[in-house]
Amino acid sequence: MNRMFSFLTAGLVAIAAVPAVAADAVDERLAAYQAEGAGPFDAERGKTMWTQSFTHAKADKPRSCAACHTDNLKAAGKHARTGKAIEPLAPSANPQRLTDAKEIEKWFGRNCKWTIGRECTAQEKGDFLSYMRQQ
Repeated sequence: MNRMFSFLTAGLVAIAAVPAVAADAVDERLAAYQAEGAGPFDAERGKTMWTQSFTHAKADKPRSCAACHTDNLKAAGKHARTGKAIEPLAPSANPQRLTDAKEIEKWFGRNCKWTIGRECTAQEKGDFLSYMRQQ
């Protein structure tokens, strides 16, 4: 019984630590963007860009973040072209999201180019992260 209690306690501590890890990775990226001259960051701007449609030379039709990830970041999405399932982006719904600074940058690189047709600016990334972390 005592061993089971220790196991459960360790599991709860590990689960409670996940939001702190996400906050650390997001804070690290926000500080890096500020060092590039961006900020202050605005979650409302991030939300506006999230739903905005973009048209560019490589897009066969207008694209938006919400087209794949949905307007509700707590919901699962589906890639518009491939149909591949996308886990929720909101850390409150998916504790594994936004926990690794390298992964954050990797996905910004891919998704900004695919959706917007260019790399996101440091300001845009900070606004997006500010919006995502509130969800």
